[in-house]
This record gives sequence, structure tokens and C-alpha cells, in this order.
Amino acid sequence: MASAAEQLAANLSLGTLSKATELKKRIWFTLGALLVYRIGTYIPVPGVDASVLSELLQSRAGSGVLGMFNMFSGGALGRMTVFALNIMPYISASIIIQLMSAAIPTLETLKKEGESGRKKLNQYTRYLTVLIAMFQSYGIAVGLESMRGSFGAAVIDPGMFFRLSCVVSLVGGTMFLMWIGEQITARGIGNGTSLIIFSGIVANVPHALATLLELGRTGALSPVFILAFIVIALAVIAFIVFIERAHRRIAIQYPKRQVGTRMFGGDATHMPLKINTSGVIPPIFASSILLIPATISGFSSRTGDAGFLGVIGNALAHGQPAYMVAYAALIVFFSYFYTAVVFNPQETADNLKKYGGFIPGIRPGSATADYFDHVLTRLTTVGAIYLVVVCLLPEILISNYGVPFYFGGTSIMIVVSVTMDTVTQIQSHLLAHQYEGLIRKARVRGRGR
Repeated sequence: MASAAEQLAANLSLGTLSKATELKKRIWFTLGALLVYRIGTYIPVPGVDASVLSELLQSRAGSGVLGMFNMFSGGALGRMTVFALNIMPYISASIIIQLMSAAIPTLETLKKEGESGRKKLNQYTRYLTVLIAMFQSYGIAVGLESMRGSFGAAVIDPGMFFRLSCVVSLVGGTMFLMWIGEQITARGIGNGTSLIIFSGIVANVPHALATLLELGRTGALSPVFILAFIVIALAVIAFIVFIERAHRRIAIQYPKRQVGTRMFGGDATHMPLKINTSGVIPPIFASSILLIPATISGFSSRTGDAGFLGVIGNALAHGQPAYMVAYAALIVFFSYFYTAVVFNPQETADNLKKYGGFIPGIRPGSATADYFDHVLTRLTTVGAIYLVVVCLLPEILISNYGVPFYFGGTSIMIVVSVTMDTVTQIQSHLLAHQYEGLIRKARVRGRGR
């Protein structure tokens, strides 16, 4: 027999959505914030010739790491707009703060202080975001001054004034996006940072489809290959949905206890552990780490220049062994690291022991923590392999066959995972709205009696 929650979930419909006033406000706020973001991706940085920059980006780094940066920014980098850095400096700062909080006792203490400690860590993350954005934007400004295309120089009037205006514009755009992401998380639906990256990718999907069909029309790709690639993309999406919804159930037993003449407890339940506990965070973190050195090397390297920056830019191009190895290693590292951040086996075992729960056949306390750690390690290993396969196999197809960049494994996984997370939050709000309606009806009936 279905539970009350399952019956409510089965009754969710568009009619229920139309009655959920608070949810509709959150959805409209999220859509409005993303619209503001998309408008900002067309506001150019002063003093840059966008046509020259677009030509150079396509010819030099269109398929490299800068191409990934352009994808995450929704094409803002190719147009050199105020949102060219996107939200990536904030993600890089979050990675650094989380790594430091695991290594520095002072930050670790702040992390355990609850809401006040979390606010302080967020403030440190904002300060570090400004420093990283200033570093990247100044590197971009210097690199732009040395770039020339067939239409002339990329910068109309190079000099210190241009560098200052470029740094101010790009850093201001990044901080504004960071604020928008926080507002979406607090007042909208879904995670604001993930939705900003999601909207940037989705906005360029029609152009990517048109490019793919154009390659087929010109004969660069055969129709059979295009059809096979679409089938593979759909299969990858189905595989991602299956793995993201899969979990390992650990049986939990609560003992019976007698209060007066009545018996309480004795319930049996389970604790679900996801196979991919870290979600889409490892690919995003790995991409943002690779973007830090590649941003400067890609803009600073010149044609025929065999300098150190040029070597880095060539090594980090898509399809190159160094890029594949670095990307896979970072994904595996962040899979284990982020899983350790979000799930503490010792703390979970202590809480279970505190409320009288236990795993059948496992002693409470340290033995339960070791069991959680053992199971979680195996699940994380499977999840890390899954992330590496999903993210790298499409990249190989892209580098060998010239398929548009937006069909990469990272972009597909981000779109699918963010969509699933947002839909889950919408369902949670609808269930809460239905529960509130039932409570109000029960109160009215109680007053009538």
C-alpha cells in the first residue's frame, strides 16, 4: 500500500503548480535573474574589437580549454563582454577555501561553528574570488594587447587605461554574477552557481546543433556518424540519469523500548548512499582548475612562439594526453575530496548511536564508522570511474571528429544533473504546499466540530 507521501507525489500536476503561489514567485525570480545574466553576456568590455577576438578565439583556442571557458560563459568570452570570466573565479575560490578548511585548524573550527562559521567562510571565499578575478582579468588584458588578426589589433587603444578598465569590468561582472547566484539559491529554485553555468551551456545548444548539421551538409561528417552520435548522446543522458538516481541502501534497526505499559520503537529503515555522492561538482572543479593556467597561456601565446606559456596551451588542448590525464586525475581527486566533505562516517555513526540505531551485525561506534567508510570508499571509486568515462569519452570524439564543443561529456552531465536537482526541488516545494493545504483543512474541520 502506498504511503501518504507517495500518494501526494502521484497527485502532483500543473493544477497543483498553479496554486503554489510561493513556488511560482521563486520560479519567476530564477527566470528573471537568469535573463539578467544572459543580457549581461552581450555588454562588451570597452576598447575591444569583438570581431578580431572572435576570429582569434576560433582559430587558436576554439577547441582547447579556452573553448570550454567560452562554453561555460555562454559565449561571453568570444564576445569579450563583462561576464567573460563567468562564475569560474568563485568556483576556484570555493575549491581553495574547502581545501584549506581541511588542512588549517582555524578554518576547520569555523566550519564546525554552524551558521556563523559558514558566513565567515563565505566572506573569505568572496575576498579570494576578487583576487583570482583580478589576476585572470589582468592576464587577459595584457594578452589582448598583443593579439592581432586579419582585421587588425584586438585592442583599439592599448595602454594602462585599457588594462584598468578591463580589470574593473571583468571583476565587477564576476562579483555581480556571484551575487546573482547567491540570490537564486536563497530566493529562487535550485543552486544559483550551477544554474548560471547551466544557462550558459543551454543558450548555445541551438548554435551547436546548427553547426553539427552544417558539418553534415558540407560532407565533413557523414549522416550515419551524425545519427550515431545523437544516439550515443541520448544513451549517455540515460546512463547519467540511471547512475545519479542509483544508491546503496544500508539497513538501520532501532531497538524497542518500554515506556510505562507501552512499547515504542523497533522500527527498521534504511540509509541511502548515492553511488555518485559528489554529483557534478568534480567535473566543474576540475575544469575550473585547468582554466586558471590555460586562460593566460591561451591569450598570451603567439603564433610560432615556443615559450613556456605556449607549451602549456598546447598541452592543455583537447585530445592531448596531458589534458586527458590531468582532467581524469582532478576528477578522481575531487570525487573523493568532496565526498569526504559532505559525508563524515564517524559523525554519522555517532549520531546513529546517540538515537539508539544500529546496523544489523555491526557493533555501534567505531565499527559502524569503519563500515560506513568501507562502503563509501567503494561507492566513490565506482562514481569516480563513471565520471571519468562520461567526461572523457565524448571529449575524444570531439577532438578526433570535430563535433561541436557543447556536446562534451562535462556539458551534458552538468545539464542533466542540474535539471534533475531543480526538478527535485520543485517537487519538494509542491509536496510542502500540499501538506500545508491538508493541515489548513484539518484545522478548519477541527474548528467546525
